[in-house]
Amino acid sequence: MFSQTLSLSRPVLGFAFATLAGISTAQADFQLSDRYTDADGDLVADIPEDESQWRDPDTLVFAYTPVEDPAVYADVWSGFLDHMEEVTGKKVKFFPVQSNAAQIEAMRAGRLHVAGFNTGSNPLAVACAGFRPFAMMAADDGSFGYEMEIITYPGSGIDEVEDIKGKTLTHTSETSNSGYKAPTALMASEFGMTSGEDYEVEFSGKHDNSILGVANHDYEVATIANSVKDRMIDRGVIDADQIEVIYQSDTFPTTAYGVAHDLAPELQEAIKEAFFDFDWEGSALAEEFGKNGESQFIPITFKKEWSVIRQIDAANDVQYQCS
Repeated sequence: MFSQTLSLSRPVLGFAFATLAGISTAQADFQLSDRYTDADGDLVADIPEDESQWRDPDTLVFAYTPVEDPAVYADVWSGFLDHMEEVTGKKVKFFPVQSNAAQIEAMRAGRLHVAGFNTGSNPLAVACAGFRPFAMMAADDGSFGYEMEIITYPGSGIDEVEDIKGKTLTHTSETSNSGYKAPTALMASEFGMTSGEDYEVEFSGKHDNSILGVANHDYEVATIANSVKDRMIDRGVIDADQIEVIYQSDTFPTTAYGVAHDLAPELQEAIKEAFFDFDWEGSALAEEFGKNGESQFIPITFKKEWSVIRQIDAANDVQYQCS
């Protein structure tokens, strides 16, 4: 199994949260599980040298990060998965995972071959499940990312972040960047409030749960990814006037797409090709993710684009335990 531990027994590192995007790219103390090697120093698991350890399944299993009800995205991804079938010559199945932990465990156990892991769970997936991320959605000009927002509802009595003191802040899950990690660092470094001491914490499980919970007054205040909120508003799931934003962060990298480390090299290259030559025009992906301005897949590396996320983990004393 794997786990993530976070300690706030000491003050979070004293950097201003708003400057996170500009911090040094020096690598945090990031270690892969002993199951994997990293001879080239790119911080992700190497493809096994022994060809007998390569996998070349007849059916590829794909899962998208469970930011909302997986049923919402089965149809959204269907056209892309048809395209992946054509490029790879394999059958491709959509796997509707219900949690980040279940998604990571599925890849670690060999049941998941291709996936989009959310921003915060990427380090755990890379360290403990042998995930090799290579792509991310972006706009036509190459810009990418989303912002963490702290939201409440009109009339809640919470008008600014300081008003959270003594109340309960709803997060999504411990593996989520915008749903937990980044706001925990923010609350301590910028506002001097420690999780579990100055305010209570509860978890909704997913971003849509938090957003709906605030919109329906089930939760007073929550931390979410605004990309999910914006898509829910565009689909009419909630009305914009049901939500008030009291804080918005700098931009973070969004979901990273990649493969299990032990797929045959030729298959890994074919899967990459499927991502980078996909025609977005008129697709269900364009209809759904175009709401956030996304219109293509671009190449990324875990070492570069996820440096800021590893720094947030280091600030929060996050330790990944893989066994």
